[in-house]
Amino acid sequence: MVSFFVIVDLLTTFARDMGKLYIVPTPVGNLEDMTLRAIRVLREADLILAEDTRTSSHLLHHYDIRGHVLSHHKYNEHGTTASVVERLRGGQQVALISDAGTPGISDPGFLLVREAAAAGIEVECLPGATALIPALVVSGLPCDRFVFEGFLPQKKGRQSRLQALSHEERTMVFYESPYRVRKLIEQAAEVFGGDRRAAAVREISKVHEECVRGTLDELSAHFAEHEPRGEFVVVIAGANGHEDNDEKRKGGEQ
Repeated sequence: MVSFFVIVDLLTTFARDMGKLYIVPTPVGNLEDMTLRAIRVLREADLILAEDTRTSSHLLHHYDIRGHVLSHHKYNEHGTTASVVERLRGGQQVALISDAGTPGISDPGFLLVREAAAAGIEVECLPGATALIPALVVSGLPCDRFVFEGFLPQKKGRQSRLQALSHEERTMVFYESPYRVRKLIEQAAEVFGGDRRAAAVREISKVHEECVRGTLDELSAHFAEHEPRGEFVVVIAGANGHEDNDEKRKGGEQ
């Protein structure tokens, strides 16, 4: 009869022989935002999975990273995930990157992480770049509690998603393209009221980074005169006047 300790030892050896999946954030704008650890992990990886190999090639070339790169994006991840898990089972070290930011945050990553974890493979996400945190902090809105909504549906379901947030008290964070950001602001004004405080942050960590603050009506008027350019993070204050509550709390402390 095989002892318990032998089984544990075999399982430990099996786990040790398997590879590791690294989730590696990449800069959302300025290439200098890349961390030293991220560069090392990518250089040492047996395989790099990239959302768009052409986009990632600029980053990899800049840091002289010459590893094997395969395409892994939302249109093929259901077909490639199983083979990647098998590579990890075989002991390969695999790094996943997206075009910009942290994989899994409005980018491919969830499916692979789920399947790797289910297979008993160690998954590690490096800390690093993401667009939502810098935008939230510079918005001037309360950032102690917030909810990240990512992209709203492009067509059906936008209004219902916003309606579901009509009583949300936490600060809300959305991603949006320059082609639909005016629509988002206008629809948000209809649901939350045009006097709700908000900020629209674009081109984070790039040369033309900009943060436009004001009410939703003021943001709508601004972008009616200035054509939106670049990718946006839209931050909207929660219900019940967060700022008023902050003022009351300050007054009570005096």
